[in-house]
Amino acid sequence: VHDGSFGNACKLIELSSEVGADAVKFQTHIPEAESVINAPSPSYFKEEDRFAYFKRTSFSLLQWEKLALCAADNNIKFISSPFSLEAVELLEKLNMDIYKIPSGEVTNIPLLEKISGLNKPVLLSTGMSDYSEIDNAIKVLNDSSDCTLMQCTSMYPCPDEKVGLNILSEYKKRYPNVHVGFSDHASGIAAGCAAASLGAKVIEKHLTFSKKMYGSDAKNSLEPNEFKSYSANINSIWNMLNNPVNKDDLSDVIEMKRVFQKSIVYNSDLASGHTIKYDDLAFKKPGTGLCASKYKELLNCILKHPVQRDQPVSKGDFK
Repeated sequence: VHDGSFGNACKLIELSSEVGADAVKFQTHIPEAESVINAPSPSYFKEEDRFAYFKRTSFSLLQWEKLALCAADNNIKFISSPFSLEAVELLEKLNMDIYKIPSGEVTNIPLLEKISGLNKPVLLSTGMSDYSEIDNAIKVLNDSSDCTLMQCTSMYPCPDEKVGLNILSEYKKRYPNVHVGFSDHASGIAAGCAAASLGAKVIEKHLTFSKKMYGSDAKNSLEPNEFKSYSANINSIWNMLNNPVNKDDLSDVIEMKRVFQKSIVYNSDLASGHTIKYDDLAFKKPGTGLCASKYKELLNCILKHPVQRDQPVSKGDFK
């Protein structure tokens, strides 16, 4: 959330790297190429004329080049969303590796065709589109691009009941040849973590210095400490998912089994020739002896020598 400040944009790149992001994503606006002068403002930000806002907050080619270098210096991937054909041409001068197509551009087929022709990975946001519109976009992009379909809901902030986590599995079924991601416009960190656990391979979230900053996105963004926790939680979830556990391989817990599981022991001193009944047995730690699950095998067995209370049961005790 740089609000047109080049210095803040640079600092946000540095901050993104510090708080655990893998990539930083901007928006490339060329007002005259994407909007008529009297275009309306969104309901969540009417403090400023929309065209004037884009004019004030847009960067020059030289500034974009410096931002891309700043990202490289901070070891973080640089991405930007183009909002016009001219913006794509500008970003190509920066050798953009990945394109993010914003929700409002999904039906802008000329833009999609231009990006598809570049044969580069694409993140396609779908917050304003129904399935027919997404189908059309996928047809354009999927033939020549590595596409990640980003579930999102274009509400700022997005209430929990509108997040649409169910869409992730629906996308996987409907579009088996694309990856699935999530653009998180909800408050807090729960939605992104849930999406990661449901298979989202890319997670997008707004970052701000402070939610009290001026602008359209600050109040719906995460502050640095929040984002750091968000990133750490999502990476932990991905690490869990990428390391499936074999429930029949107990090598990691074998010592815990010995300590915490129960063995069969004698419940009292018993004489030779005694026939074992249920009440003659007890089930106690550690689990180094005959497992408690085997107790039925001992019932009605006859002792061939005396035994003592709490002595571990051995099958060699019986005739």
